[in-house]
Amino acid sequence: MSEPNRRRIVQGLAATTLLAATVEARAQRREGRPETPFGFADVERRAQDLAKVAYEARVPTLPAPIAKLDYDAWRDIRFKPDKAFLGDGSPFRLQLFHLGFLYTRPVTVNLVRGGVATPIPYQSSLYDMGRTKLDKALPVDLGFAGLRIHAPLNKPNLLDELIVFLGASYYRFLGRDQLYGLSARGLAVNVEGQGGPEEFPVFREFWVGVPDKADDALMIYALLDSPSLTGAYQFIVTPGDATSVAVRATLIPRVDLATVGLAPLTSMFFIGENDRRHADDYRQELHDSDGLQIAAGSGEWLWRPLHNPRDRRISSFVDRDPKGFGLMQRDRNFETYQDLEASYDRRPGYFVEPDGPWGEGAVMLMELPTDTETNDNIVACWRPASPYPAGTPVMLSYRVRAVGGAPLHPGGRVINTFSVAPLASGTAKAEEEKGGLTRRFLVDFAGGDLDYYRADPSRVEVVASTALGRITHSSVAPNPHIQGLRAAFDVTLEAPGQATDLRVFLRASGRALSETWVYPWTAR
Repeated sequence: MSEPNRRRIVQGLAATTLLAATVEARAQRREGRPETPFGFADVERRAQDLAKVAYEARVPTLPAPIAKLDYDAWRDIRFKPDKAFLGDGSPFRLQLFHLGFLYTRPVTVNLVRGGVATPIPYQSSLYDMGRTKLDKALPVDLGFAGLRIHAPLNKPNLLDELIVFLGASYYRFLGRDQLYGLSARGLAVNVEGQGGPEEFPVFREFWVGVPDKADDALMIYALLDSPSLTGAYQFIVTPGDATSVAVRATLIPRVDLATVGLAPLTSMFFIGENDRRHADDYRQELHDSDGLQIAAGSGEWLWRPLHNPRDRRISSFVDRDPKGFGLMQRDRNFETYQDLEASYDRRPGYFVEPDGPWGEGAVMLMELPTDTETNDNIVACWRPASPYPAGTPVMLSYRVRAVGGAPLHPGGRVINTFSVAPLASGTAKAEEEKGGLTRRFLVDFAGGDLDYYRADPSRVEVVASTALGRITHSSVAPNPHIQGLRAAFDVTLEAPGQATDLRVFLRASGRALSETWVYPWTAR
């Protein structure tokens, strides 16, 4: 039997199984027999069955009217709000994206009502087709590109977009008074491109639970598929000031997974106060995220400012059982961006909090060079220390929160990062005469107890260290503009091209007052 025929048989059996389950459930209700409602275990079984067959990479050809849609024509196709699903008094509404443009792989979307999962058939009447004209009806099994949920997020009488699943395993969601910026993903595989291109797992099917009127959270299940693995996902979406998505997943590796990235986040950093290489712009900063925040398993909090590097840069922060990590938009002042359309000051940060121990591994940060603000060039994820063996299920759970400007920890936090050539002091001249290259770093800290110490900063110690070279000077001064302190220190490396990792935090009476600023520097 040929492989395409075998796949069609498997797909047919899956459809028959779903139909049989639906018919059986209806019979159970008529006869008063207890029934098992559709749930996460059903998605797990589908992932296990799917893992037994080869990944289907082929994408069906779309019908002629939508096969060649450009971006504008695809955007012109809009779901009719009065056709939205999940109404009947529920605070949530479900809309579906039309196939076309870059989104050519069909996704099946089901509603789960009363424990029974029912596929939503495609109907062109769900859409205002815009400039696209249909000569004949499109098939009911055409599928969709993705889904989005609306809810009364910012006002009780107004439905706002809450969460979107569109493209591969990408999803984005918003808290109150936020605008879209970075994205989360179900999973990342081979982000670094070791031995081949990055693999992008896809959500091929969704199940959306029909909520009751009193429900303040929405349940969504998803089936993940890729050449390397399959997976069952559960998302519990709770809207609010910092909307949260509780994620539960079971992964079924088809092969040994050595380069998997858990809870991946993708963002954009173009220019900032610490990186002005592409600074020919009236706007001072352009980014969806300005730093990586890590809550280490040891209890230490780290802040790593982001870069737009000259070449790809990968940084790993080794840890055990991390408490959290995320890509954050810490600078939330409009004056920093001066962008009336993009409103970078309202972009959320996503912070991932594992539910239970994740063992040994590292938070991995990849920064790619970009010459435009339209490219996502930042990826952060958790990389387990040991590969996941083929055929062995992996279970994990975590929460992702869309956070604004509220601090995540009670200590002082980094507000600004600057670097300059040091003034021609005696120390700097002496180092220069030795052939060394010196750079001065200025780091502003605010929050926690730092405002208390502004009156007497001499009681505060700047704890600075470098993996290579020497710290040749350090000082601390009050910064009344941020109600905090400014730490300054000089770093000397021996020759151009040498690179080091820097760390600094503030301490008083043996107690850390701030998070730890970490930063890579290459002497030039």
